[in-house]
Amino acid sequence: MEASVMTEKINAADAMIKVLEDWGIHNIYGLPGGSFDSTMNALYNRRHTINYVQVRHEEVGALAAAGEAKVTGRIGATFGSAGPGAVHLLNGLYDAQYDHVPVLALVGQVPTAAMNTNYFQEMNENPMFADVSVYNRTAMTAAQLPHVVDEAIRQAYKYQGVAVVTIPKDLGWQEIDDNYVSSANLYQKPLLPEPDPEQVATAWSILKDAKKPILYVGNGARGARDEIIAFSEKTHIPIITTALAKGIVPDDYKANMGSAGRVASKPGVEVARGADTVLFLGSDFPFQPYFIAPNAKYIQVDIDASKFGRRHTVDLAVLADAKKFIKALTEKADAVPETAWYRAAVANKANWAEWMTSFEDDPQTPLRVEPIFKLINEMADKDAVFQVDVGNVTINGMRYLKANDNQIFTTSGWYATMGYAVPAAIGAQAEFPDRQVWSISGDGGFAMVMQDIMTQVKYHMPIINIVLTNESLGFIEAEQDDTRQPHSGVDLIDADYGKAAEAMGAQGFEVHNLDELKAAFAKAKDRKGPVVIDVKISDLRPIPVEQLVLDKQTQDPEAVDAFVKKYHAETLIPFRQLLEDAEKTTANV
Repeated sequence: MEASVMTEKINAADAMIKVLEDWGIHNIYGLPGGSFDSTMNALYNRRHTINYVQVRHEEVGALAAAGEAKVTGRIGATFGSAGPGAVHLLNGLYDAQYDHVPVLALVGQVPTAAMNTNYFQEMNENPMFADVSVYNRTAMTAAQLPHVVDEAIRQAYKYQGVAVVTIPKDLGWQEIDDNYVSSANLYQKPLLPEPDPEQVATAWSILKDAKKPILYVGNGARGARDEIIAFSEKTHIPIITTALAKGIVPDDYKANMGSAGRVASKPGVEVARGADTVLFLGSDFPFQPYFIAPNAKYIQVDIDASKFGRRHTVDLAVLADAKKFIKALTEKADAVPETAWYRAAVANKANWAEWMTSFEDDPQTPLRVEPIFKLINEMADKDAVFQVDVGNVTINGMRYLKANDNQIFTTSGWYATMGYAVPAAIGAQAEFPDRQVWSISGDGGFAMVMQDIMTQVKYHMPIINIVLTNESLGFIEAEQDDTRQPHSGVDLIDADYGKAAEAMGAQGFEVHNLDELKAAFAKAKDRKGPVVIDVKISDLRPIPVEQLVLDKQTQDPEAVDAFVKKYHAETLIPFRQLLEDAEKTTANV
């Protein structure tokens, strides 16, 4: 008789972690609890092949995983223990769900013998994660644990969402055969649909007849920078990008108008409102009804047919990859000379840029934000990662941060959770230890997660954390102003976040004026670990480009004077005027 071959044994939790490693998961973020002991033991055993990052709150761990996934395009991983640890994960997991990035969440559960007995910290956790997840399972046997996690990762990638695996504590301790082979090496990115040549021709027919066309670029066009610019150069059509798409087209490109909406720029809003034809490329931007004319011609390109017509009546729906489509459209398009519409748009962009830079050396106190972002842009590496929080800081980040080279900009775009930047920066730095990483927050968002500056300290992460302190939830304050209600619940007490950072082991600065700002940034260049620069800024609302009052020919002159005075907008030129000037020039030519 042949001798039987003995299969080596392994704890089920260790086998599960090996699956994560097979899928290229380098980091996992979380805080241990008793129900997660078996997995913590596996993370210790596998400490040389997977990096465990201990956070101080599970929400931070989930946001770090989402932040990592946004900058890499690969799956992020987080965990929480049974009960409160699991509940704390939800906020970060919803951020991943809303911004369509893959995240794996491992959730502790009491031992199987204690389940359904009203045991300590026992919860029926599956229903809690049903809404946030694309895959949500509880492992039932030790032997299936690696398989369930393997399947979870496949589903997270397939649906670009959150996969949750709940693990009863005792299962991870049990020995199983060490023979599970993951499916990681079989994974292939889906083949994206090719553009139909007839639809490409139809799209160009619509665009060439337009008087005021725009190209509206969403996150689905990521990786198509060269193709988008080539199309704009050949057809002289202005470009708008969504917030999530910032950086796809360089911010300084002359025909990049920025974004439309409230988190937006003047040229972005004005060309969106003036457009008679829109080529909408790879996005599901929800605020279009407020900016795109309902009778505008509309071409929508997406790989997800369920999005067609969701935001606007569609004249041509194209199921195709954005990059492939814009390349094919450029080849089909005729070369179009500059139109008055295009020249006015470019002039508007230049006027807006000149207005913004005019405040960059303003020494007023409290400080304006422009000097701060000037120093950030000067100090930023060409591959810097900007993780930007939610609120007025998002508006300012979109307007002033320069994503021109290989910089990456992310925020909590659709879910819009405050407290995003610090955790997301941890996720980016863990994955890219040699890249420069910034977190940029308002004082409201920073205070929600500031305890995890200790995480940055513990792991020697040289993150530059900028806090813009205006002692207000300014974004909500502005909404209350717009609805003519008294300010309620938006005032914040001040704190010295620089000293707080020092107490947690980081380098910290409190900045009140331009000289102190420059000194703090100079010292931050020599940082060995994390630095927190707390800048006391004016509570002046960022100029509301969605409700500009600049044109005395079409608006109340007294209202224009008041608006211009409040926002120091003396040099901003109404788009109507720029368009009329461009039309006269074109007619003369």
